[in-house]
Amino acid sequence: MGWRPVVVDSMRKRLHTSSIRVAFRGVAAHTERQVRNNFRTPLAASGTKVSMKIAVISDLHLGRGGRNDHFGHDDAEFLTFLDHLEGNFERIVLLGDIYETLTGARPGTQVRELAAARAAHPEICARFRRPAYQYVHGNHDIVTRHVDGAPDTYTIQANGTRVLFTHGHIIDWIVQRARWLSEFTVWLGGWVTRLGMSAVLKAVERVEWLMTGVGDEPGKGKFERLALDLASRSSADIIVTGHTHRPMKSESDGRLFLNSGSCHDGKLSWVSMDTARGDYALQTSF
Repeated sequence: MGWRPVVVDSMRKRLHTSSIRVAFRGVAAHTERQVRNNFRTPLAASGTKVSMKIAVISDLHLGRGGRNDHFGHDDAEFLTFLDHLEGNFERIVLLGDIYETLTGARPGTQVRELAAARAAHPEICARFRRPAYQYVHGNHDIVTRHVDGAPDTYTIQANGTRVLFTHGHIIDWIVQRARWLSEFTVWLGGWVTRLGMSAVLKAVERVEWLMTGVGDEPGKGKFERLALDLASRSSADIIVTGHTHRPMKSESDGRLFLNSGSCHDGKLSWVSMDTARGDYALQTSF
């Protein structure tokens, strides 16, 4: 009967190995949940039916400091602005390009630039992790999609009105068809800024906006028409974007287009929304 110990031994080894695998999977799953919980924004899921007051800010372009940090605000003063938003709105949508991650000294260093920007503006970035904030990534901070799980769209259903929030790069044909070229241009622009040639950068940006189809007046830009078309395809009554740095409000075929403008270079442009009252406005102060 010498075979029995061998069989029992074999079975014990298999059970031990199986237990280790199960335990490892459990630890891995727990770790994954922890990572997700650390970075997720604990807000209502996209599409939730709510009635609320919402503030939208975009295009801060928070950087690591120096010439390529185009934020342009005193951090303490901006925190006062965030105090105002937190005290008067239930949700604050961060609508993309919150961080500048494409202008590092070398290309392909977005994760490092994101960490450096957060280190340079710690108190503001800590605010953005509060429950009231909903992050939607743009093209200059697209790395947050991988690092933080940030989405590229966010939708709410409020008082019978469907609102779609997206930064706007998903309807920018340059970013969509030649993302590498778009990011290379931004990176090159970073070096132009380092060399003190900001006037050249402004001229290049102007050409880029013309190619993107950004209009100077409501109802006349290709970007705006594409946004409204996206709203139609998404069955949204309102679409809110950033990206162009130009605050704008217009209506077409019963759908509303809003652009939050930007909060970089010392500017302050944002959108306020009261879904219960149907009040949607562009703001330049608080």
